[in-house]
Amino acid sequence: MKRYRPVPLTFDRLDPDEQLARSEAFLERMRTRRSVRRFSSEPVPFPLIANAIETAGTAPSGAHQQPWTFVVVSDPELKRRIRAAAEEEERRSYDGRMSAEWLEALAPLGTDWRKPHIEEASYVIVVFEQAYGLEGERKVKHYYVRESVGIAVGLLLASLHIAGLATLTHTPSPMGFLARLLERPANERAYVLIPVGYPAEGCTVPDLERKPLTETMAVFGERG
Repeated sequence: MKRYRPVPLTFDRLDPDEQLARSEAFLERMRTRRSVRRFSSEPVPFPLIANAIETAGTAPSGAHQQPWTFVVVSDPELKRRIRAAAEEEERRSYDGRMSAEWLEALAPLGTDWRKPHIEEASYVIVVFEQAYGLEGERKVKHYYVRESVGIAVGLLLASLHIAGLATLTHTPSPMGFLARLLERPANERAYVLIPVGYPAEGCTVPDLERKPLTETMAVFGERG
């Protein structure tokens, strides 16, 4: 059994002005993040992908079990196979699995079952959640898996955006085909598929507005 071993915290205390400047600069940069569905074939330097995944790995996780695997795909034939399988599932969803209410919610996004971005993007990152750990033949219980992986994906998207790359979060349903195509072990389940690259020339995005802070934040007590 592993024991608690405390070590000194490394923490840089910033001047209040520097704190606010960094916070505002990050907010302004993230305000420009948009989901992209048309990608250029221009290659992306792999270190940007590796750095983003390493950043994602700094996320907090239940019992520090880090229950995630990031599978990076650039092979054109494998991307083609992933697209074909994803489009088959999406076609079935759009043609009957989805309720009228769901389709209505998607209408402003202009989406359909066609997913060319899977092949067009320089890379596809498929994030898998580890439902449980494996130590030889022994299963190890993992705690707060989906919450942990969700936080890691948020850091991944932010890192890729800060690096000047475009992304899309795609969750074809069901996603079991991804584990088969990518030869993942039995304890891993696909969480999200993320095409990554540069936007195609002339790329457009839906005309959408984000909720204002007054609708997403509730405050109890004094504000410092």
